[in-house]
Amino acid sequence: MLNEFGINNAEIFHNALPAVLYEHAIKFEKGSVISSTGALSASSGEKTGRSPKDKRIVKHPESEKDVNWGDVNIPLTDEAFQQNKKIALEYFKKQKQLYVLDVFAGWEKSCQLKVRVICSRPYHALFVSNMFILPTKIELENFGEPDCIIFNAGAQSADDKVSGVTSKASVCLNLEAKEIIILGTEYAGEMKKGIFTIMNYLMPKKNVLSMHCSVNEGEKGDVTVLLGLSGTGKTTLSADPNRKLIGDDEHCWHDDGIFNIEGGCYAKCDHLSAEKEPEIFEAIRFGSLLENVVLDPKTREADYNDLSITENTRVSYKINYIKNAKVPCVTSHASNIIFLTCDAFGIFPPVSLLTSEQALYYFMSGYTAKVSGTEVGIKEPVATFSACFGAPFMVFPPLKYAELLHEKLKKNPKIKTWLVNTGWTGGSYGSGQRISLKYTRSIIDAIHDGSLKDETFKNFDVFNLMIPMKINQVPSEILDPRNCWSNKEQFDISRKKIAQMFIDNFKKIQNNSSISQAGPQV
Repeated sequence: MLNEFGINNAEIFHNALPAVLYEHAIKFEKGSVISSTGALSASSGEKTGRSPKDKRIVKHPESEKDVNWGDVNIPLTDEAFQQNKKIALEYFKKQKQLYVLDVFAGWEKSCQLKVRVICSRPYHALFVSNMFILPTKIELENFGEPDCIIFNAGAQSADDKVSGVTSKASVCLNLEAKEIIILGTEYAGEMKKGIFTIMNYLMPKKNVLSMHCSVNEGEKGDVTVLLGLSGTGKTTLSADPNRKLIGDDEHCWHDDGIFNIEGGCYAKCDHLSAEKEPEIFEAIRFGSLLENVVLDPKTREADYNDLSITENTRVSYKINYIKNAKVPCVTSHASNIIFLTCDAFGIFPPVSLLTSEQALYYFMSGYTAKVSGTEVGIKEPVATFSACFGAPFMVFPPLKYAELLHEKLKKNPKIKTWLVNTGWTGGSYGSGQRISLKYTRSIIDAIHDGSLKDETFKNFDVFNLMIPMKINQVPSEILDPRNCWSNKEQFDISRKKIAQMFIDNFKKIQNNSSISQAGPQV
């Protein structure tokens, strides 16, 4: 089935079952073993996370005016793309066995993308079979030609002599041909985010809003969308035993409701425990994939507190491994939209109710904060603004996605939009403390049961956010972060400093005065 690419010698394993991929991984991949719970444990090698600086998009007359070119979407010539493709194909021709997977992206049939993945590592094949939607036997027989192809030759280094390639890693996308070439990185997440980027280009052209978010559904059919960057709690908070999981990371919102792009979840494992995240913990079994997780060499038990390989330890599993997942992964329109931020400065309230204008502002800002390092004594956090809570994967300028969100809010005026801080309180990282997950869950519960919207709110100065006076099972004093700082004057200084960061950032991404007025005022 790869003859068209001149690949004739390799043995092809087409949509191989997990058991076969396990056998091949253990036999052919160094370091791949079975964990004590039955998951396959594998290593991505040198690259343990995405390589955003190595991502390129082919500059083509058809899409050139649509793409938000800059530090995220870096242009590449078609000639250079073809050179990278040639390198990938030459690598495939030397392999004794290759894995081909025909899968779908998107549960909504009218928006579904047929994806073919070609790779040489069984670990990558298992990842794809978990993360995308597997066709039925009949669908596979009638799959036909794919809409998009991923050529994952990550074990083969890129050639920095190719124009536009600046390291031995290269992830390049051709929006017209709908092809993705991966060289020099074996981190599996590049495949899922490559398809997400393609969807972020195709869906807005259909007036469909694509979102970097998790989604779940309550017993009464109420739907919550949680948008957030890595480390904000997007996956953890969506895995709620009292709600049906639609998905944990990538979704689209069209005229009839919301659908998941993926067929699985890709959860962070750092400090994972059965007590804090039981749904995710129990999903790590046969068929699941542990990536860069340290195992005890004798017992094969995972040590989720050992981050010596990387802080970005991951587990990939099929969505139906979550007991209360809803399959097919489709639902109705949102009832609540929650923007998650991990504010390491200790300034933002645990929860704020947003106006529709503020919703657009904070959506376009995509704020969170990260600590500058894990070394003892480093206390200064670093602000991160990632437009639409997913700038590395967005193709159009942020305003395009914000306009689509605005349309949804206008058509569904009962939607409530919230800003939830899962970060620090009582001081910044190093002096304050992380907001308790127990309190955050109580806040989310109050949003879901409708009690929070009926509470009394007061204004949070400078940012002009509406914050509640009380929430059941949450100490009232923490709802206004100023109360938690012993040095109130220092809090006021820090609040204005963060506000100015927002103002400066928004000037870079958009000069829309009506939206900018919804932001903080210094």
